[in-house]
Amino acid sequence: MQLIIGDLRATTVTVPLEAPLRHSNGAHWGRFVRTVVEVETTEGLVGLGELGGGGESARMAVEGLRGHVAGHNAFDLSALWFKLCNPTASLYNNRVQVHAAIEFACLDIIGQALGVPVHDLLGGKLRDRVAFAGYLFFRYANEHDGTGEVRTADQLVQHARELKALHGFSAHKLKGGVFPPDYELECYQALGAAFPEDDLRYDPNAALDVKQAIRFGKAIEPLRNDYYEDPTWGLNGLRQVRDAVDLRIATNTVVTSIEQLAANVLHRAVDVVLLDTTFWGGIRPALQAATVCDAFQLGVGVHSSGELGIQLATMLHLGAVLPGSQYSADAHYHHLTDDVIAGGKLAYEDGSIAVPDGPGLGVSLDREKLAEYAALYAELGNYPYDRDPGRPDWFALVPNENWARP
Repeated sequence: MQLIIGDLRATTVTVPLEAPLRHSNGAHWGRFVRTVVEVETTEGLVGLGELGGGGESARMAVEGLRGHVAGHNAFDLSALWFKLCNPTASLYNNRVQVHAAIEFACLDIIGQALGVPVHDLLGGKLRDRVAFAGYLFFRYANEHDGTGEVRTADQLVQHARELKALHGFSAHKLKGGVFPPDYELECYQALGAAFPEDDLRYDPNAALDVKQAIRFGKAIEPLRNDYYEDPTWGLNGLRQVRDAVDLRIATNTVVTSIEQLAANVLHRAVDVVLLDTTFWGGIRPALQAATVCDAFQLGVGVHSSGELGIQLATMLHLGAVLPGSQYSADAHYHHLTDDVIAGGKLAYEDGSIAVPDGPGLGVSLDREKLAEYAALYAELGNYPYDRDPGRPDWFALVPNENWARP
């Protein structure tokens, strides 16, 4: 059977958030900028993909690959990887995230053609729902109505309570690296006191130096931690922290390829590998990594990089088939006010989301929403992910030396 790719389209959209999300390198400025990818076969099937960042440059990067994929059989996914991500050519053209979006669409096409969901193409689902943690950020207030600020420990705990009541989360992840470590430690300990029976995780996006990371890690050892995510930068830094604290160390930044995973297996620095369907270059590479992790008793989880419903669907299909020790997934999704998929945002229930069982990814575009948020992007343009609108003269160092004032 052949499904020949005839066209490739990309539409950049911006979708509002409840409030701007702060992180160690800057902020999401009250919205996500995402690029929706459509791959159409000569038979008229359309598969969906998604990637983030880049705005108009991302659209051009995707559409610039028409010549690479036109005439390609959507079933030939191994050949697609080498067409787009040949390891030597990638020194000049790193297309891993663009490949991921096109791979999503090809899997969507194959599933539609065969009348099966993507999780069946990956070997069959092990679970019907994927559990998620409540993803907590320090937030600026919404510029339009003044709501949504999270700056103090009390505001953080209150927000976590609201999310737990609304979505049923029993795990809570704090994105740190914004305020001084001692201040964020107080906030994290407040979460532990407020939710003594729930699991916690802390992620400062590698903003701490090794000494700070060890001191912070020792202070949180008594809490019910899932893991300590990227407290400092690099495998060698994480290895020093792992040797010094009684916590499982996780990463989504320094183990994002099989080669890096092999290095970690040989000389353990990380106990939990957080698999991002975009950062790894697709669902299939992420599942390959999960199989290796299972063989070496490494924990895995599904990572979030700021998704709309299309990428969320890829995360759900991956989460449905993951072997081994699985942690609840991350998702920025609950911070969004809307989505571009038909039927609106996928719903949480008891802290989890149902895995789509329709053909392919199991989601489709709401064309009116796509047009609405494409127009909003045309109006507002990009924002710099690595800058903070509240500190226009600041830029991040790794490790950081200049913290925001709480």
